Amino acid sequence: MASAVTPPRGMRDFLPAEKAHRERVLQRIRSVFRAHGFDEIETPVMEDASRLHAGLGGDNEKLAYAVMKRGLTLDALAEASSPLDLADLGLRFDLTVPLARFYATHRGQLPSVFRAIQIAPVWRAERPQKGRYRQFMQCDIDIIGEPGIIAEAELMTATVAALDALGVPGCSIRVNDRRLLTAWLAAFDVPESLRSAALISMDKLDKIGLDGVVAELQSIGVERAGEMFEGVHPPLDGDDSWRMLDHTVFADQAAAADLRTLRAAAGDVPLVFDPFLVRGMGYYTGPIFEVAHPEFGYSLGGGGRYDGMIGRFLGTEVPACGFSLGFERLIDLVELGDEVGEGSALLFERDADLPTLMALKAALTSAGDRVRLLARPKNMKAALEQLHGEGFTRFAVITAETAADVETLDWRRLDSA
Repeated sequence: MASAVTPPRGMRDFLPAEKAHRERVLQRIRSVFRAHGFDEIETPVMEDASRLHAGLGGDNEKLAYAVMKRGLTLDALAEASSPLDLADLGLRFDLTVPLARFYATHRGQLPSVFRAIQIAPVWRAERPQKGRYRQFMQCDIDIIGEPGIIAEAELMTATVAALDALGVPGCSIRVNDRRLLTAWLAAFDVPESLRSAALISMDKLDKIGLDGVVAELQSIGVERAGEMFEGVHPPLDGDDSWRMLDHTVFADQAAAADLRTLRAAAGDVPLVFDPFLVRGMGYYTGPIFEVAHPEFGYSLGGGGRYDGMIGRFLGTEVPACGFSLGFERLIDLVELGDEVGEGSALLFERDADLPTLMALKAALTSAGDRVRLLARPKNMKAALEQLHGEGFTRFAVITAETAADVETLDWRRLDSA
C-alpha cells in the first residue's frame, strides 16, 4: 500500500475555500492597520544566522531552522563543534528581529518615527500539536523611533480596531512592565543570576497556581519567595486590577506612572493590570501586553517595548515597540462573507462558440464578478452543489446559439438551484 502523501509535520496545505478565507481576514487586518497610519514592508524569509542567534529572541532562538553553508566539505563537517558552525543563514522565527535589521539597513530612507506593518510566515522547529505549527502566519505592527507611551497607545487602539473589524469583540488587554518586574525581584533580594529563572516561574501562575509559583521559586533559591506575594493577587478585572499598582512594590516606579498614563489614553480599550504577565522574549525592556478574551484560555496576541534591540544592529539606541496578532488562533474565530461581487459560473456546451464564451467572461470580470468556466457536466446537481460550496452565487448555460451579451443570459441562483 502506498504511503500517505502529506505536507511535512507541522505544516499545512490550504484548499481554495480555506485560502480565500485566510486572505479575506488578512485583507481586513491590513486595511485597519493602514487606516491607523502604518505602512507595509517585506523582508527576506532568511537572515544571517549570527543575527538570529544574537541572544535577542529568547527561547525561540533554540527553535530556529538553520540553513547549511554551500559547498561544505567532509573536513568542515568533522571540524564543526556545533551544528551552527555549519550554517550561515536561518529561517526567521519571528518578524521582530528582521524588522530591527531592516530599520538598521534603511534608516536614512525612513521617517523619524516609522510605523510598520509586517504580515508574513515564520518558521519554528516546534513539536507539532493542535494549534501549534512549524510554519505559521504573523501579523505585526511596530513603531520605531517614538520613546513615549503614545506608541503603546497607538498600537493598542489599532489592534483592538482590527479585532472589532474581524467581529471578535469583548477582548481586553493585560498589561505589565518589565521594569516593574525587575523592581519587584530586586525589592525581595532576588540576585540577578536568578531573575530570569524567577520570571519563568512567575509566568506559570495560570498553570501551577500561586502556591506552585512560590514552591518553584523556593526550589531555585529565592529565599523570600513566600513574602513576595503578600498583597499582590492573581490577575483581577477592571478597576480592582489597577489598585494593585498602589502596592509599595510598584507605586513609586516610573513604569507605574507610564501604565496609568497609558490607561487614561487608551479610551475605550479595556486595559487590565496583571503583575504576573512576563512574556518570554528576552528583548522586552518596558511595557508588555497580551490580548485576552473571556471565552478562551489563551491570548490572541501580544507585544511590548524592545528599546535595546535595534541598537545591537545599528550601534545607536533607537526606541521601538510592537504588537502581534495571533493569526492562526484568530482565523478559526472569524467569519467573513465573500467581499467580491457576484460569483458567476458559465456552464458551456461542447459546441459553444469559444470567442463568445471568452467575451462573456471578459465582460463579467470587468464588472467585478468572479467567473468560473465549466464544461456542462452530466451530473448537474453535484456540479452546482460544488460551485455553491466554493462561493459562486449564480450560473448560466452557454450553448452554440448564445449571444455575446451578458444582459441576455438566463441567470439562475445557485442557492435555489
